[in-house]
Amino acid sequence: MSKILIIEDEVAIAELEKDYLELSGFEVFMEHTGDAGLRAALKDGFDLIILDLMLPGIDGFEICRKIREKMNTPIIMVSARKEDIDKIRGLGLGADDYMTKPFSPSELVARVKAHLARYERLVGSGIKANEIIEIRGIKIDKTARRVYVNGEEKAFTTKEFDLLTFLAENPNHVFTKEELFNRIWDMESIGDIATVTVHIKKIREKIELNTSKPQYIETIWGVGYRFKV
Repeated sequence: MSKILIIEDEVAIAELEKDYLELSGFEVFMEHTGDAGLRAALKDGFDLIILDLMLPGIDGFEICRKIREKMNTPIIMVSARKEDIDKIRGLGLGADDYMTKPFSPSELVARVKAHLARYERLVGSGIKANEIIEIRGIKIDKTARRVYVNGEEKAFTTKEFDLLTFLAENPNHVFTKEELFNRIWDMESIGDIATVTVHIKKIREKIELNTSKPQYIETIWGVGYRFKV
């Protein structure tokens, strides 16, 4: 029997969802605050999580991000907020689906079944889950070659992506421009290492809140660059 966790602060809504899911043969547990929901999600081995966006304590976005750091359990995010930016952010943080309240409990059950079936096929097929790097609001999906900054996807060229990924995979290590050029462009003494500086500048424009005071890629004067964690 699949175990479902509902993290929802509106008790009446949570109980209605629970009733419909139990009638469909699921074992259902409920939590009504963000903190308790996150603790349960990370320790109790659920097969799917229904996650409300607006919660007391930790909100649904932060819960989703923390769950995705540890596991690939399917997450259906639900919210009364209809703004596209919330949906984009939720999916960008790793939610598998986004439902806008009010919705039919029958539709929720149908989506739960669909996501569980999809996840079981994925696990059963032996297909590896996407390889993800997450550092302080930056999510790098190495498998899909996509980058998200605070839930918003940013467009990266091939070399920008490769350079950012290499630095993020080697945090707090200082690399010279020559080392980065040889590693990313796979050349020795061919080309201009100034291209590294240009690419670092473009990456900072996409990931830094203030490019004059970078929080991620730090310049070590006279040496090179490092990714801070």
